[in-house]
Amino acid sequence: MIAIPDLAEHLLGLDAASPLGRLRRQRAEILGHEEATYRALVLPEAPGGVSLAERAGLALRGALIERELPLAAHYRALLAATADAAVIAAAEAFPAPDGQDRLSVLFRYADRVTERPAECGQDDIDLLAALGLSPQDIVAVTQLVAFIPYQTRLLAGLRQLQQERAA
Repeated sequence: MIAIPDLAEHLLGLDAASPLGRLRRQRAEILGHEEATYRALVLPEAPGGVSLAERAGLALRGALIERELPLAAHYRALLAATADAAVIAAAEAFPAPDGQDRLSVLFRYADRVTERPAECGQDDIDLLAALGLSPQDIVAVTQLVAFIPYQTRLLAGLRQLQQERAA
């Protein structure tokens, strides 16, 4: 597990004592929810039927789809700590393979939820269930995939504020 007090600040090189860091702490409850969500979805103590490697792979894939390279680098490092190079290569392969193996199905689902959510349907859920995912696991995967665009937009907004402060 990579222990980082605040992922967004780490990725942006933002000091908690800086004006922007202090501004973020004015909404400490939001900051706490943001980090708690990250930890619950990506690094849960009890990952259930979705391994930490699968979670990191899904997060890496989402960050790559969003073209958020620092976030992708974070998830790549996290994945490298929990899986082998083949899993990293699978997470970075676009489009996702057509196979019915677990990673192919998970990554195709992640792609669909991220890029074409209106096309998701019962068939997608049934494929995940056929992999042995419980309803709670399917919700966790869906939440994780949906969380990455949020992280991307958060980082983009903080970057903008950093640039305005620097100007």
